[in-house]
Amino acid sequence: MGYEEHKHLSPKNVSCAVVIVSDSRTEKDDHSGDFIVKSLKDSGHRVHSRCILKNEAGSVRSRLNELLGDDDLQVIIISGGTGISHRDITIETVSPMLDKKMDGFGELFRRLSYEEIKTGSVLSRAMAGVINSKVIICLPGSLGAVRLAMEQIILPEMGHMIREATR
Repeated sequence: MGYEEHKHLSPKNVSCAVVIVSDSRTEKDDHSGDFIVKSLKDSGHRVHSRCILKNEAGSVRSRLNELLGDDDLQVIIISGGTGISHRDITIETVSPMLDKKMDGFGELFRRLSYEEIKTGSVLSRAMAGVINSKVIICLPGSLGAVRLAMEQIILPEMGHMIREATR
């Protein structure tokens, strides 16, 4: 069975959690989180939950473990904490938990990002993988990065990712 057949058989409606990792964002100014939620809903997906956490490994790990325990949840999108500053801990926290890493996600994100921000794309550590048959996606916190990832990678492939992760 080829790519198109796999994609055709993939779920069209997916349950997603949105986790924002930031020391400065609040519900009032979380434009990236707003965009993720709106994009998911506009595309027919379900938003299971949304939260904002500080750049603290314990908080991120704890929330991720809670979400992983929910059988109804299929995708966890984490935005923020993926840069290279000393406070950016998302990648270091999530990576060791992954059962499988989807290297192509980060590679494609950086290639597409290069088209927009040129060499600044080397600072991105966006990544995705699978834990317990759930797709975990880690994005930068900027609205531009979130928009690029949602429109050009996540929404077109999310159902297919779930289909493969649960087989």
